[in-house]
Amino acid sequence: MGSRVASLVVLVWFVAGIVAAWQRGYFNEPPEQCSHFATLAVTVVAGPLNYVGLNPKMGCKLPEPSQ
Repeated sequence: MGSRVASLVVLVWFVAGIVAAWQRGYFNEPPEQCSHFATLAVTVVAGPLNYVGLNPKMGCKLPEPSQ
C-alpha cells in the first residue's frame, strides 16, 4: 500500500507540473531550442512548486565537436 501512495503522489506532482507548463504556454508550439525544452522539462519536474513562486528557466550549452 505504501508504494501505491507514493506512486499517486508522484503522479499528482507531475500532473501539477504539466498543468503549470500548459498555463505558461509552453505547449503552444514545439520547443525549437535546447533551452526551451530544458525549461519545459524543469517546469514539469518542479510540479506544485510552480504555484509557490518557482518559475524555472534553463539554458543549454551543448558540447562543440572537436576540430
